[in-house]
Amino acid sequence: MEAKQIYTEEKPEYNAKAIMFVLLLGSFIALFNETILNVAFPKLMTEMHITATTAQWLTTGYVLVVGILVPVTAFLIHTFTTKQLFLSAMIIFLIGTLCAVFSNTFTALLISRIIQALGTGMLIPIMMNSALVVTPPEKRGSIMGLCVCIITLGPALGPTVSGLLLQHFSWHSLFMLLIPILLICIIGGYIYLENISVITKPKIDYLSILLSTIGFAGIIYSVSSVGTSSLLSTAAIFVIGLIALIFFGKRQLSLKQPILEIRSFKHPVFAIGTLLIILMQMFNFSINVILPLLLQNGLNTSSFTSAMAILPPILLGCVLTPFVGKIYDKIGGNIIIPLGFAVACIFTFVLSHISPSTPISTITLIYCAIMIGISMSMSTSQTTALSELSGKNQADGVAIVNTAMQIAGALGSALFVGIMTAYQNIYLKNINDASASTNQVNAIYTGFNHSITIAALLIGIGFILSLILSKKNRARSNKN
Repeated sequence: MEAKQIYTEEKPEYNAKAIMFVLLLGSFIALFNETILNVAFPKLMTEMHITATTAQWLTTGYVLVVGILVPVTAFLIHTFTTKQLFLSAMIIFLIGTLCAVFSNTFTALLISRIIQALGTGMLIPIMMNSALVVTPPEKRGSIMGLCVCIITLGPALGPTVSGLLLQHFSWHSLFMLLIPILLICIIGGYIYLENISVITKPKIDYLSILLSTIGFAGIIYSVSSVGTSSLLSTAAIFVIGLIALIFFGKRQLSLKQPILEIRSFKHPVFAIGTLLIILMQMFNFSINVILPLLLQNGLNTSSFTSAMAILPPILLGCVLTPFVGKIYDKIGGNIIIPLGFAVACIFTFVLSHISPSTPISTITLIYCAIMIGISMSMSTSQTTALSELSGKNQADGVAIVNTAMQIAGALGSALFVGIMTAYQNIYLKNINDASASTNQVNAIYTGFNHSITIAALLIGIGFILSLILSKKNRARSNKN
């Protein structure tokens, strides 16, 4: 039975600027909240008596829940009005934030983060879908560029702003900061938002949601447990997650209204482009987790210093992204994407060889060079991937890319923190005086160097794939 469409034929006029301002602000604060605790990890580890692997679940758990919710957003957009969805999301986000303000244990704080994620998981797809609807075709490039900038800038600024606050206040203040902004979003959404989607009341497949939850959660948890749990249990959980994702994929192919339209992966350019996004996002998200850990625990710097060390690369990336987009419009991605991966790979490898004697300024400069490569490859890979799809399939492509980015962030954080912790523990086991401060610092750097080396290898794989992508792009252009 076909779903009943409930909408008028006459296209209404929207206050596009007001709608997009509210949605962009709400999405920014949600993404900003993803990484707001990163530089607070050392303090939380001391105060709550937890390890770095445990602490990173405050970020990984948040991103994981968001990633699980993103595929469901397509169903929600066609079931509820835009205003209903946005206000519900922001109110749940506000409740989770209030709970975080009054949390004093790791369990309470993790539950608060999960509540926040339940509210914010739908915001990014709503923002991007709304941008395509309310913006005329000749201006979509600019508004989508702004959306990508928000997606990049939000999580990147989280550690910087929180580092500044932690100089003078407790970590509870990080969540107090969000409350007035959330209230502005709720009031603005109530006043300005209108329904801009086609409500069809589709049927949701609960088994798909269950399989995707088990699959993503199993893989992320198993990767995050590297070095802290037994190899057998970690492998078993990983296999369970992988099997669940395989069944999830098969079920999507059999459904008339799948939760996630994975047939888009039949297009080689889209499939490779999405894989490039995953590889780069894994590192892009994770570097802002493990670098503050290195600076504060390895060099004994303050949260303010670690925040200032990563601020220049973040601002550089924000400035470069629109500029790179203009270059992409003129010459395409055949050259700029491989070049971006090459630059990122080379300087990530350089970063993997730093030592306790390396000045913080040098680390910042290396990170700036890495960010140049990321800026050249991230948004351009996304644009190339989505351009392969027809108009009717682009909404599914957006959902897949958003899901991939969220899961990649969670997977990368779990993977690189897990590797860092594992090699740190191995180093301490193989020396006589593990409690000596010098050995503790050397252990942290050993873990960091191995983690970043793995990141460089993954980005190197991305470089090879980007060359294949360019070749397929040229073949497609010749056919056209």
